[in-house]
Amino acid sequence: MILTQCHNRELEADPTRPVVPPPAIQVSGLTKSIPTATHRVDILRGVDLEIQRGEFVAIMGPSGSGKSTLLGLLAGLDTPTSGRIILDGDDITGLNEDRMAQLRGRKIGFVFQSYHLLPTLTAQENVLLPYELTGGNGGRAMRDGPKRARELLESVGLLDRRDHYPIQLSGGEQQRVALARAFMVSPPILLADEPTGNLDTQNGQHVLELLISLNQREGTTLVLVTHDPALSSRATRRITLRDGRIISDERVTEPRP
Repeated sequence: MILTQCHNRELEADPTRPVVPPPAIQVSGLTKSIPTATHRVDILRGVDLEIQRGEFVAIMGPSGSGKSTLLGLLAGLDTPTSGRIILDGDDITGLNEDRMAQLRGRKIGFVFQSYHLLPTLTAQENVLLPYELTGGNGGRAMRDGPKRARELLESVGLLDRRDHYPIQLSGGEQQRVALARAFMVSPPILLADEPTGNLDTQNGQHVLELLISLNQREGTTLVLVTHDPALSSRATRRITLRDGRIISDERVTEPRP
């Protein structure tokens, strides 16, 4: 018994042992319910989920299945009724608003269906916004922000539109600005809610290709909600929700190119 304990301590102290990083996202026993005047509506009913670093996960399911609610909880935009959420090693369950905002600014990029660009800021200023709010995310110097923003705008084909305001951009161009903004602080996790939902087929395909290309280049863990089979077919893992529960979880060895 003593020998076993000593052996275990030696293993724990061995500096040559590889350090295994935690999953990018860990969810356990997650529920979300909303009380009404007459009854309780259960939106999520005990979701357990682990997403590894670098995975590209598509969350699918019919309307009302709970997929957008799950994404909002992962982003810290809402609080669960019960359960735990750990993002990049940090337990966000029960964090107050200020601490959650700080963590979200450092670790999460978010792409909304409706773009959510500030109308009084130019394309470049919109891309820069999360960088300025986080003080450079503790990495690059603040003076490097504009250079990073221009590089991202160039990568989505909008460098020549950097001084235009959202009202001067098409829907597809606005979503491309939103993509650049999401990657601005090099977050380890990117969440996207129907990123092609408001776009026509051609613009949707363009945004999809840019999203996948940027994600591969930046090495981000990508989790998105979609109804679009063309989008989900590109994911390396597909999770389907129904009535607030995961009913299938499929890993794809060769996603569609």
